[in-house]
Amino acid sequence: MDQLLVGLGNPGTKHARQRHNAGFMALAAIAAEHGFGRTGRRFRGAVRSGRIEGTAILALCPLTWMNRSGEAVNLACRYYKVPVAQVTVFYDDLDLAAGKVRVRRGGGSGGHRGIDSIDRCLGRNYRRVRIGIGRPPGQEVAERYVLRDFSRSELEWLQPLLAAMAVAAPLLVAGEDDRFMNRIVLEAPPPEAAEP
Repeated sequence: MDQLLVGLGNPGTKHARQRHNAGFMALAAIAAEHGFGRTGRRFRGAVRSGRIEGTAILALCPLTWMNRSGEAVNLACRYYKVPVAQVTVFYDDLDLAAGKVRVRRGGGSGGHRGIDSIDRCLGRNYRRVRIGIGRPPGQEVAERYVLRDFSRSELEWLQPLLAAMAVAAPLLVAGEDDRFMNRIVLEAPPPEAAEP
């Protein structure tokens, strides 16, 4: 495998539509768009493999629960000898406005337990695709907010966003992070940008 794409979330149908599973959703959209093979179980996760523009990709969704995601990622990296620099992780971010996407390499976790776990196992020199879910309204506790399903109104920006990420994935795989982000903004502007 040339690259490892990782989506973060929690396993089980109970969690499938929750904000904390945005990483799982993004990876599923990419795998479907690019015709990846059937889902199997390996490396303590759900895996699919395929190619994007000739690059061999393993798509991994750790099934270890969020705070132990690094264990699954580490197993896959070691088995395929994928350098940490060729790992890309998709995850939800409270500190990013809803519907925005940011790509960066390294940096802190922002308190995200899945990222904390991967940092402990791999170090920080991997690419992160942050999917903004925004902060909870009012006094709602962040931990409860991320474990709630996306609302119907949120799905209006989430579904186009996931589709745009899937279509733009070849840019990300090619290392063209800025073009990836620009393409997403054009095809799926965040809610506030979409308003007149």
